[in-house]
Amino acid sequence: MIIDGHCDVLYQLWRNPDWSFDNQQELRVNYNRWMNNDVKVQCFAIFVPPHIPEDLQFHSALEMANIFYERILKPYPKIKMVTSRDDILQLKEDEKGAMLTLEGMHPVGNDITKLKTLLHLGVKAAGLTWNNANAVSDGIGEVRGAGLSEFGKQVVEVLNTYEVLTDVSHLSYRGFWDVMDTAEYPIASHSNSFSVCKHRRNLDNKQIKALISRDAFMGVTFVPEFLADTDQTSTKDILNHIEKIMTLGGEDIVGLGSDFDGTDGIVKGIEDYSKYNSFIQELEGRFSSDFVRKITHENFLKALPR
Repeated sequence: MIIDGHCDVLYQLWRNPDWSFDNQQELRVNYNRWMNNDVKVQCFAIFVPPHIPEDLQFHSALEMANIFYERILKPYPKIKMVTSRDDILQLKEDEKGAMLTLEGMHPVGNDITKLKTLLHLGVKAAGLTWNNANAVSDGIGEVRGAGLSEFGKQVVEVLNTYEVLTDVSHLSYRGFWDVMDTAEYPIASHSNSFSVCKHRRNLDNKQIKALISRDAFMGVTFVPEFLADTDQTSTKDILNHIEKIMTLGGEDIVGLGSDFDGTDGIVKGIEDYSKYNSFIQELEGRFSSDFVRKITHENFLKALPR
């Protein structure tokens, strides 16, 4: 079983309404590729690009939620919506699980009802920011670097109440520590190690150890610029990040968060979904079978609220 903590298929289908999820070659994650690999559960993020006018952002988020239901779930009986650990464990052998997530709180503005609406639609993991600032917090790309606002603290309390994962990927450094103080279910859905690759989106050793102390989840992502400071990246770079997190004591938190269809960059050896199984074989050649099970699915399952 493989669980992937992040992809941007909904965004791609939203911006390309004539595309089909079935076998669109431009999609790194599509139905045909999914049915032919061992990914059991894929998290599908709602990501509204920041250039969308503020008064249209929530509507755009609703459009992507509708795409999730109408173009991912409805046409394919073998894809089941999952919102809990039990849902995942009860999937039949030929079934796949789709989990709805949110990347950035900018679509909700400062309206808690909009957030609750998305949670009622099934969002089970919510990132507080993209790279820019919003009413909740600054993102990692905001020079000011502010942490959670009072509204942001209210948002995290709502996520706690609804037992939804609070995602720190893209969040400012100060915001990260505010989440550690307030969130009951913190994760980093798609982030790598800063000590391996010094990109602002990656987490430093102190942050990773904080996630470890909370028994959280950290999905290593396949974005080339987050993997290595080079023009050519490969699956070996992904393994290097996994190994670094492990050496920090993160054997029980590290997992996978590909960010397929959210970036143009290509990692040699795992260019799209069709290469996932061979990548897992590479993991099995480097790490113990017990650790590979943790990486591929057990650590994600453990992080889900009971």
